[in-house]
This record gives sequence, structure tokens and C-alpha cells, in this order.
Amino acid sequence: MKVFYSPEHQVHDPENEFTNAGAIPYPECARRATGIAAALSSNPSFEIEMPETIAPIALETIHDTGYLHFLAQVYAGQRSHTVELTPTTFPSRGRGRRPVTLKAQAGYYAFDTTPLTPGTWDAALTAAGSALTGADCLLEGARSAYALCRPPGHHAGRDYFGGYCYLNNAALATEKLAAHGRVALLDIDYHHGNGSQDIFYDSDQVFFVSIHADPDYQYPLYWGYADERGKGVGVGKTRNFPLPPNTGDKAYIETLDEALHCIEDFAPEYLIVSAGLDICREDPLGDWAITAEGVAQIGARIATAGVPTLLVQEGGYDLRDLGANVRQLLTAFI
Repeated sequence: MKVFYSPEHQVHDPENEFTNAGAIPYPECARRATGIAAALSSNPSFEIEMPETIAPIALETIHDTGYLHFLAQVYAGQRSHTVELTPTTFPSRGRGRRPVTLKAQAGYYAFDTTPLTPGTWDAALTAAGSALTGADCLLEGARSAYALCRPPGHHAGRDYFGGYCYLNNAALATEKLAAHGRVALLDIDYHHGNGSQDIFYDSDQVFFVSIHADPDYQYPLYWGYADERGKGVGVGKTRNFPLPPNTGDKAYIETLDEALHCIEDFAPEYLIVSAGLDICREDPLGDWAITAEGVAQIGARIATAGVPTLLVQEGGYDLRDLGANVRQLLTAFI
């Protein structure tokens, strides 16, 4: 199984996240991806390759040009990690006017206090390249591939960032494949993929389905309710399965089977999986009880979809077990 991964992600390594409890060490750290890469490199069934270098124009298939300019230029010329830019002022729901100053635009384009660093753009660009290279791999005939993306992407929308996400890696790969056939995007991250849903909410070419923590109590809070079903020609092409605290293997697998039946009815030519492993019971950002054996079952169930599948790394913050859990998820695709 080909794995697309670039060590370039390490240039983006924020020190802190601002929460209701104050500043805490940034959970989406570089060790997440390096640990996964180490766990996979020990198994010869995984072929780790550098992704193709992509031009920023390739991102315009889903992202707003003004937003991309902001990400690329806000730290232009600064490579060293000298300061983190954390949005603190946000326009109201009516969306105010965009400021002229780039650093003042941080709150305009953000929906939370996810920080930016001088290395954010380069890291996000290579993460997007991993997902797009994975999509190319499927187009070339592979039955499966894995994009080890960092930073993750499923919270990023067309013109906003948040939830540690800046470019929507899975959505970019989905859009590329959608030019060649119908695509299902299955999000299994503990947190709802609000950016992915937003991007494809009015599409009839992409079926978005997500299994996640109930937004009544868990981040990102404002999206992911079961009655969100799409709009326009996309009505019926969005399905959300919010689940309660302490969800374990049995309840999760039952929900996953229902989600996979929905995907089967859609009859996609390709499947993208936003593979977040913050669903596991030891993850510090979740409260579910999914075991390593449950993760293996999840991978096996998804593999039964029987269509070319690209798995794109999203969340997962238990540094001790994350690499092993990713290996468990991918085993059925080897």
C-alpha cells in the first residue's frame, strides 16, 4: 500500500492552543505524523513515498483565492518560528468587511483560535499534495492508498480555517476524483468535518457521510446534526450520525454499517475516508471507548465497500498508540 508523506510538516509546530482553561501545549504536534510514519515504515507492506509538489492554483478547485492569498502571504519571507498568530477578534454571523492588513485578516478567515506560524503555509501545502497525489494514485489504478497529512484538513472550508485545519486535504482529493466519477466522502473522525460538509453541501456528485460526537456537547458544536441533509441538487447527499459519550465498538460498528449502506446506495466510483483516530478510548480530545480491535474492524468494514479508497489522515492525539492504531485501520487494505 502506498503511503504519501512529507517531513515538511514539521515546519508547522505551534507551541500553544488557547482554550477556556488558558494556554495548553498544542495537541496537533509534529510528533503525531512522525510517529505514524515510524509505525508504518517498520512494515514492508507500506511503501512510503514523497508526494508530488503542487502549485497553489491546484487549491482553487475548492478554496477561495483571497483566503489562499492570506495563508500564503501572512508570514511571507519568515521561515523561522518566531511568533504565533492567534485570531482573537471575529466578525459576527453577518460577516463583517475584510480588513486590508493581512494579520488583521486572521480573525476574518478563522472560526476559532487555531494559530498560524511562519511554517503553516508550507506544511499545509505539502499535506494537500499528499492527498492529491493519493487521488492520482487511485486514478492510475490502485485499489487503495493512504495520505499521511499534517496538518489535518476536514474543519477547513472554502474560505476559513479552524480546528487545527487550514486546507481541506480530503475535499481537494474528493474534488479531483469527482471529475472522473461519483465520490463518497466518509468522515470517521471523532469531530464533525464541518468544512467538508460545507464544501459539498449542494453537490450531487459527492455523498458526504460523517460519524462523530454529538455537536450538542462536542466541538465544533454548530454543525453535524442528523437533520442536515444537503441543499439544492445536494439534498439527500449529506448524512450525519452523531453519537453520545462512551460510544464503544459495538455501537460504532452498527452505525458504520448503516453509513456504509448509504454509501452503497449512492454507488460511488471512489471512496475517500477522513481517517481521524481520536475516536480511540485513550485519546485526550475524545470520550469514546473504541479499542484497537474496534479500529481493525472499522478498517475491515470500510474495505468491504469494494471501490478504490483513499484514506486521508485527520485527527488522533494519543501519541503513545496513534501509529499502531493507524496500522490497525489500514491492515484490511494491504
